[in-house]
Amino acid sequence: MSGRRPHRPHAPHRRARAPRRRPCSLASVALAAVLALTAAGCSSESRQDSVERTDRAERAGRTGPSALRSEAAPTAPSPFWVDPESDAARQVREWEKQGRTDDAKALRRISERAVADWPAGDNPEPGISRAVLGATAAKSTAVFVAYNIPHRDCGLYSAGGAHDARSYRDWIDSFAAAIGNAEAIVILEPDAVPHLTDGCTPAEYHDERYELLTHAIGRLKRQPRTRVYLDAGNPHWIADPAKLTEPLRRAGIASADGFSLNVSNFQTNDAVKAYGTRLSGLLGDVHFTIDTSRNGAGPLRGDRDEAWCNPPGRALGSPPTTNTGNELLDAYLWIKRPGDSDGPCRGGPAAGTWWPDYALGLARRSKDTTA
Repeated sequence: MSGRRPHRPHAPHRRARAPRRRPCSLASVALAAVLALTAAGCSSESRQDSVERTDRAERAGRTGPSALRSEAAPTAPSPFWVDPESDAARQVREWEKQGRTDDAKALRRISERAVADWPAGDNPEPGISRAVLGATAAKSTAVFVAYNIPHRDCGLYSAGGAHDARSYRDWIDSFAAAIGNAEAIVILEPDAVPHLTDGCTPAEYHDERYELLTHAIGRLKRQPRTRVYLDAGNPHWIADPAKLTEPLRRAGIASADGFSLNVSNFQTNDAVKAYGTRLSGLLGDVHFTIDTSRNGAGPLRGDRDEAWCNPPGRALGSPPTTNTGNELLDAYLWIKRPGDSDGPCRGGPAAGTWWPDYALGLARRSKDTTA
């Protein structure tokens, strides 16, 4: 319901807890790597006007780091792997052969950026192994999304997931093993925690889901260079971040590297950073990432049905980078793959299907002219 991209079967959202060691930021890790080499990225939508009032209130009264007020523009090269065989890359080559040179040039704003890989729900190993090989050869970090939790998406556009708890544990084990020793980021189960909070996931599945998320974090963290961010929705979905703190704790956030926000959604960087800073404070300064793949024009305005699903007039957001200028914000990531449909709405194909016309619109409306 929240417009998340499903798995791709065959290609295709204070009270401080006890102190704990703060994980290194991705920016710090990337800088350390560069120095070493030198020496030797069911949405229950509330009314838009209510969200805007909340955003204004947050901006007026927030008490987070000063970095929120004057953040550096993301100018550093992205440390994340760019797939040369992505849908966008293949589309660029096809349009060039057809003589659609202007369209191909615009689409390079997607094809030349790092986007997350969503491994298949039946067998994640082939896709992960391919990405790991490519990223290792390029000395970059692969970004993955684990999206296979049982009873996923409350039976809506991205319904599916593992058949049962045992199947999910086996899937996560295969997922983690395929990453091996590679440098990787995993965005864990978009929607899973917010759906526990908004009442969409039936109560009889809650305990199992908490156990599976905790298990998944623990298993993925056994890989020595894998960072895990547990999804926490977006500020237009669960307006009060305090409602997420206990669910995130029960799901094992203390063992993860942080949480992810705005996956497959369109909320602005400012709104999401303010929200993320509030949620981070409630959890004891936990770090987070933001999906900026399609938020360059912000959300669709007005009280629209399915405002999250293939909304018109959207644009690409900040390119993937660890140079966020914010000590809590580890990275801007393109988690949703720009150009993949949110579902069969507004003339779109099935959820997760490449939609060239929508991708071209996102690219043409992008403020980024460097590609």
